[in-house]
Amino acid sequence: MQVSISMAGPLVEIPEFTKRIENLGYDMHSFNETRFDPFTRMAVSALHSENATLTTSVALAFPRSPYVLAQMAWEIQRASKGRLLLGLGTQVKGHMERRFSIPWAPPGPRMREYIECLRAIWKTWQTGEINMYEGEYYQFQRMNPTSDPGPIDYPEIPILISAVNPWMARLSGEAGQGIVMHGFSTPQYTSEVIIPAVIEGANRAGRSLKDIYIRGGGGFIATGKTEEEVHKVREWVRTRVAYYGSTRSYHKVLATHGWDDLGAELHRLSMNYSWDEMTALITDDILDEFVVSGTWDELPSVLRDRYSGIATDLSFAPDLQNIDDLEQIAEVIAEIKEIPTFADVNG
Repeated sequence: MQVSISMAGPLVEIPEFTKRIENLGYDMHSFNETRFDPFTRMAVSALHSENATLTTSVALAFPRSPYVLAQMAWEIQRASKGRLLLGLGTQVKGHMERRFSIPWAPPGPRMREYIECLRAIWKTWQTGEINMYEGEYYQFQRMNPTSDPGPIDYPEIPILISAVNPWMARLSGEAGQGIVMHGFSTPQYTSEVIIPAVIEGANRAGRSLKDIYIRGGGGFIATGKTEEEVHKVREWVRTRVAYYGSTRSYHKVLATHGWDDLGAELHRLSMNYSWDEMTALITDDILDEFVVSGTWDELPSVLRDRYSGIATDLSFAPDLQNIDDLEQIAEVIAEIKEIPTFADVNG
């Protein structure tokens, strides 16, 4: 099992943080797009690290044109000497229209075209021959010699797709090299809905399952050095489960457990910004379906019970400020690496 760490801080913190974690055994540096741009921070990390995979978890595709994102990814792949793992996501309609000023379109077909267009652009730069692309949503019809960044040593950039619903999960196995699992997922939903869809997509494309990424395994991880720290993270996760559960496009997860009424009520309360009331609806029994909990000492065991054979990497993101904890953190990372992966079971 690979072990990833979230690079959650702003750009100015990335060089020092990258150096601090370089020798702890992390396989992957993960950059999300919640508060800060992922690509600028990833580029800095690429120049301050040697071996770790650099991944977006995830970068939003549609606010950027395929050409703009192709440029950023190509240059990071060049600078990192082939360590980029590009994770792409969509967004719900409200955010696309009211936050990013992007016209709404069905995200599945749009994402398929986006990836096809990206690969046409990259192939053009690598071969020097224009590989035109024209779809319903995206096109690539022109390339000037003065704008061509030229070939790189590692032109094959793997693409993962974030998915909650089975349609997008199938696409992740067919058009991409796998899936970035969402935190709003349960073991039952993952095993009954998501994994079969990813496998179906991979089979359609003739991909070997040993080459498929199942990033994260789904759900949240609540950990800390002490029980008090674990409890604090669990309460934060409770708020996230309430928030995601209010999103109607995620209600299929709740329906798998027969919690349709919960989804409807969470959505109703969210319209009035009743965040505290929403959180109160997430009982401990519901929370436990979405989160695996344990102190650092307990974590490798509970992760093995939950994720053995259904993930390719897991996140472990402790507070690294206390230098006295670094030896124990390295030991936990080493133990997590012993957990069997999706490829070990399905390859």
